[in-house]
Amino acid sequence: MTASNSKILWPQVLGLALVQGSIVLAWVVYNLYLGDLLKQFGFTAAFIASIILIENILGMVMEPLMGGFSDKAQNWLGSKFPFISLGVILSSALLVTIPAVAIFGDPTGALRWLMPIVLVTWSIAMTIFRSPALSLLGRYAYGSGLPQAASLLTVFGAIAGTLGPLAKEYIISLGPGIAFTISSLCLLGAAATLRGFNPDATINAPNNPEASPQKLSLKTLSLIFVAGVGVTFGFRLLMFSFPKLLKTIPDLNVALVMGTIFITVAIAALPAGYFAQKYGNLKSVLIGLGGLSLTALGVITSFSAFTAFGIAIALGIFMSFVNNGMIPFAISLVPAQRAGLGLGIFFSGRALALNLFGTLFKDSNLSHNSILTIAIGGWILAMITILLCSPPKLQSN
Repeated sequence: MTASNSKILWPQVLGLALVQGSIVLAWVVYNLYLGDLLKQFGFTAAFIASIILIENILGMVMEPLMGGFSDKAQNWLGSKFPFISLGVILSSALLVTIPAVAIFGDPTGALRWLMPIVLVTWSIAMTIFRSPALSLLGRYAYGSGLPQAASLLTVFGAIAGTLGPLAKEYIISLGPGIAFTISSLCLLGAAATLRGFNPDATINAPNNPEASPQKLSLKTLSLIFVAGVGVTFGFRLLMFSFPKLLKTIPDLNVALVMGTIFITVAIAALPAGYFAQKYGNLKSVLIGLGGLSLTALGVITSFSAFTAFGIAIALGIFMSFVNNGMIPFAISLVPAQRAGLGLGIFFSGRALALNLFGTLFKDSNLSHNSILTIAIGGWILAMITILLCSPPKLQSN
């Protein structure tokens, strides 16, 4: 195992950013095809919604479980990478299996149930390595370097995310065989790149006993969980209502406006990371959440074609501040050797937020302005939760 005296191990962070980008790409492709694949096998919209609900429930349980197991693997084996490799290989194999079932499966017989089984199994496989892999960021950076390193993950995740609104028709035109195979190869390639950069490298952090808590606290884990719920709940409601509001504006290219959000997230990520490094992750995240709340409030009170792109840019900037800071937030509140569990708890909160959205709001008759108001409430909840955490653990060192 190697070490370094610099604040950030950039080659390893780059490898991790590629893994993050490949994860986002896989989910983009999966979400674009999920409905059509299940309808092809005769399943109803209600069944599709139940599949998504099951996946999120399993995610709530599996994310912290896999994160905790990877922490133990680090202690037993001296490395999390075998654990991560297993998850990547399973996920990649299942990504290729999905279109194979679509092509060779029987949409009318009993074997049609093979499709939802494979889809749910793939979503479980993705939970095996996400928290373990992204928790490695805590080994590649420390203190004020954490949000700056996380900004590179934000860049690659946002670039992959732009393909959803901007390349939707092209990805669908490829067909499931090509689209899922490309996603599978990207996952394998990203993991191989990280492996080539020595994933077991560890940075030499200063011997500061206050840099992270020495014991796990149920209160701290609960705060991480609630923060994950609040942040994700607000994001999901925004991304649900904002494009529907855009469609009410004549002759507006909705896909381009939504793509502008992700492009801005990518462009603003590095400056936002520098801001967090200089002024502290706590301030950066709170500014991001506050900015999102004010921008959403602006959408509610006054919204037009003229302001659509300006609002999209503002949302992208503030999302960068939040996205850069949440992984460092979760990692910094737990002992270094339990980073996988801390991050898994955060992703578990995200899964609950997605379940709440699917259960309460996806088919709701509430107005979009009302939904955006509730989104603001989610971000305010996250801000209160973050403020309840011990500020020194979130400040730059």
